[in-house]
Amino acid sequence: MRLSRLAWFLTTICCLLASFLVFLRGDTGYAAVALVVALSAAINLF
Repeated sequence: MRLSRLAWFLTTICCLLASFLVFLRGDTGYAAVALVVALSAAINLF
């Protein structure tokens, strides 16, 4: 795995985790933003 692909993968995982944790806290707007950032980072994996 190339280093750039690994970096985008880790960014995607971190954003998904942050989105989940923020959603559990009840801040659905911020969770949605973190989810969109995760999806944007995931585009770079393909």
